[in-house]
Amino acid sequence: MLTRLRAFASLYRELGPRWSAFRLAYAFRLRTGLIRLQMPQYKWEDRPLASWLRKHIPSNPEAYVAWRKSNTPKFLFERSVYPDDVPWSKQTPVAEADRLLAGEMKYFAHNFHHTGYPPKWHVVPISLLEATGIPFHVNGAQGMAGGAESDRHWSRISHDGEIDIKFIWEPSRFAFVYTLVRAYAATRDEKYAEAFWDLVEDWAKHNPPNTGPNWMDGQEIALRLMAWMFGYHQFYTSPSATPQRIARFTHFVAAQADRIYQNITYAISTRSNHTISEAAGLWLVGLLFPELKDSEKYLSLGHALLEQEAAAQIFPDGSYAMYSLNYHRFILHIFLLVMRLAELNNILFSQNLYRSISNSMDFLYELIDPTTGQAPLYGSNDGALVLPLNNCDFTDYRPILQLGAHMTQGVTLFPAGDWDEDIFWFFGRTLPHNGTRQKKANKIGFPDGGVYILRSANSRAILRCTAFCTRPSHADQLHMDLWLGSQNIACDAGTYLYSGKGIWRNGLAHTAAHNTVLVDDKDQMTLVSRFTWTNWAKGRVLEHTANLWQGEHDGYKPVLHKRTVKALGDDRWLVVDSLTANEPHHYALHWLLGDFPFEQQERSVLLWLNGTKYKVQVGLRNGNGNFSLIRANPASTRGWRSRYYAHKEPALSLMLETHQPVACFWTFFGFDEDVIEAKENVLIINSIAIHLQNEV
Repeated sequence: MLTRLRAFASLYRELGPRWSAFRLAYAFRLRTGLIRLQMPQYKWEDRPLASWLRKHIPSNPEAYVAWRKSNTPKFLFERSVYPDDVPWSKQTPVAEADRLLAGEMKYFAHNFHHTGYPPKWHVVPISLLEATGIPFHVNGAQGMAGGAESDRHWSRISHDGEIDIKFIWEPSRFAFVYTLVRAYAATRDEKYAEAFWDLVEDWAKHNPPNTGPNWMDGQEIALRLMAWMFGYHQFYTSPSATPQRIARFTHFVAAQADRIYQNITYAISTRSNHTISEAAGLWLVGLLFPELKDSEKYLSLGHALLEQEAAAQIFPDGSYAMYSLNYHRFILHIFLLVMRLAELNNILFSQNLYRSISNSMDFLYELIDPTTGQAPLYGSNDGALVLPLNNCDFTDYRPILQLGAHMTQGVTLFPAGDWDEDIFWFFGRTLPHNGTRQKKANKIGFPDGGVYILRSANSRAILRCTAFCTRPSHADQLHMDLWLGSQNIACDAGTYLYSGKGIWRNGLAHTAAHNTVLVDDKDQMTLVSRFTWTNWAKGRVLEHTANLWQGEHDGYKPVLHKRTVKALGDDRWLVVDSLTANEPHHYALHWLLGDFPFEQQERSVLLWLNGTKYKVQVGLRNGNGNFSLIRANPASTRGWRSRYYAHKEPALSLMLETHQPVACFWTFFGFDEDVIEAKENVLIINSIAIHLQNEV
């Protein structure tokens, strides 16, 4: 009880009295069942289309469709098809759409699993459960059913049960609609239109309003509505789009928008991407369905919240308040979508919002490898990809950057390729690529988001250090990524699962998974739930020049951890970690390295990179230490990384541990032929003496 009170006191200090009061009141509504009275379960026929429409709008399907055809707001496209000559493969979405129709669905923008067609909306595929090692009991041929919970009011279903709720939610996000839309653009085959209408109606049949897990989260509903809008505007003139289907579609949309609106205050309380996505869901419905009696209310509230949250969640330097690159891309997709639709319908957002989005594009561009589009696995990553409108891998950030730069700055950042397809869907054209690419300035610091960059000849270090002003994502103060060309040498572990079993319950968010120093096997902050940290560690940058960075954090009071990173030139790096205390502590320096072919040596490892041997060597200024190198440890989170949600892959976990009051670790990144010799307070690298006493 005392621990819980201390945790709540910390949250009260960090998030304020209004947040605390709302959360207490919301918990009361859940536990007493008041929320079930405010948002009751009902059948679709209990509230027919006529009850959602303005008084003068006809609800008879034929008359309603006639009204829609004369009063439809502008969308990005209407029944779009690809031009003959495009720089991306038209067959990729066709092959994926055909797999969907054959009963295979892509989960978290990466792996396919057999779901049947239509999928069982409350069932998790066995192969997904097996892949993640989650215990399960087979119910039926395809996986584990949600059981009685599929009939319960959404407020009575746990977000944190034995099975990760995201496994249930993923098919109901309807990300596959974008694939159907793209497959039709390539083939004009009406089977993809028929599939869209079939799947929407099958989902509604098995998910009546406010019933079951797919009504639990307003953000999930908003993402579903966004996907449905793409499908509707591609397929509403298809032979399979009967007046009855179109009328029912509007009925389904209206009920889901109402669910978002009724509980939008909860999303606002999260101070996260939930506010942005749910506001966008309301805004889209308000804009695209003006016949609904609450459309003006949705449009107005959505617009106000989007403006408000852009200012609050996108920091002045372009970084993002959730301290996550994937969630950053998530909200940028949403903002670009609503900005473009606003332009088409002459409902413009402010210049401040445009400026924030432009700054965000600059921030992301500085962090990616422009050759591959890869970025650090910084912060939480739940596999969300709002607009999968291209053939690029989930980890490739070039599509969002190409689209964003084109929209906000009128330039392109990359030559023609798969990443151009988003622009086609937003503007109905392909790009000429006539030499308009913009050369970006090499910015080295983003202090608002706590991200800093050092560069060498063909390598760069990316560091994280911040005095958190919003809720942290990972306990990762002083974490460092190191890239050599397009190779991620020292990497972030990612996320893997939010609701895994045992150590995999958001296990990669802990300090131990990051490239920093662990003290007494504890986190830098206190984790009180899967996502909520208290006693936020405060980081401070002490120095940052073109080739030197130094920072510290107070997460291990009274121990102070200070890290110094120096670019030695020619892609050689030195990292010095000093830890000071009055009493002995267990200190563990950890580096997670990419899964390259390797050769282990004494306190070092040689990585084989396309014929080059790259050395990672660690040591202590004083005292003894225990060195270990582990790859894919089945009993712990050591030696794993996750680039996609619910998917992990081996990595190399290097650790040097010691037990003493004061410790000074050093780490050298260089090449096989480099000679390193440690003499008390002096480190000699290829005859160059570096004094560790003053930490380089």
